[in-house]
Amino acid sequence: MEVVLLENAIEISKAVSSIIIEKVRKKPAAVLGFATGASPVETYKRMIEAYEKGLVSFRNVTTFNLDEYCGLPREDKNSYYYFMKENLFSKAGFDFSKVNFLSGDPEEGESCCEEYGKKIAAAGGIDIQLLGVGTNGHIGFNEPSDSFSDGPFKVRLTESTINSNSKYFTERPMPNYAFTMGVGDIMRAKKIILIATGESKAKAVYSMVKGPVTPHCPASILRYHPDATIFIDRESAKLL
Repeated sequence: MEVVLLENAIEISKAVSSIIIEKVRKKPAAVLGFATGASPVETYKRMIEAYEKGLVSFRNVTTFNLDEYCGLPREDKNSYYYFMKENLFSKAGFDFSKVNFLSGDPEEGESCCEEYGKKIAAAGGIDIQLLGVGTNGHIGFNEPSDSFSDGPFKVRLTESTINSNSKYFTERPMPNYAFTMGVGDIMRAKKIILIATGESKAKAVYSMVKGPVTPHCPASILRYHPDATIFIDRESAKLL
């Protein structure tokens, strides 16, 4: 694990978007794993800017997103499909036939989990997996537990995750369940980039970088990945 300390989220977005764009330039049919939430938004803005300037094309890229809330239709503004569509895919020329998501449908989601890992493998594996980290150390929606997960599965969200994310749900209650890639899916990516910014992530960053490798802090497993880079700002690094 390489830890890169930069001044703020803007500087991190410059560095991370450059890595992703350079990968796509070298491999136009790259397979990219994407995350949602506040952490990658600035990176997505810079990817859009590069596309609009004609510096990169994403039309041949295949994508896999980490997770989706259970019970939210794709058109719901709080679904992660909607988030990615509005914050990246529809503005940077992605081919939606190559965009892959876990289903948020409570019934379809179970069977989708079984096939999702197979689809990633059939695509040749993920070249770059982008991650954020939760305040409790979760990656994707792999919450703290007694063991590391492998393939995609349905997860009950912890109280801390619900408290962190419920502010986005202004018109309906936040779901208590989600579907997520497993830790094994994430670790099989060829390269992993994790973004952590802000004081609220300081404890998680410390546990990830300095604490024991344990499923009680799922992000700590990244220390065993051969090509994982953690981008942090000064606020999230304050406990290191």
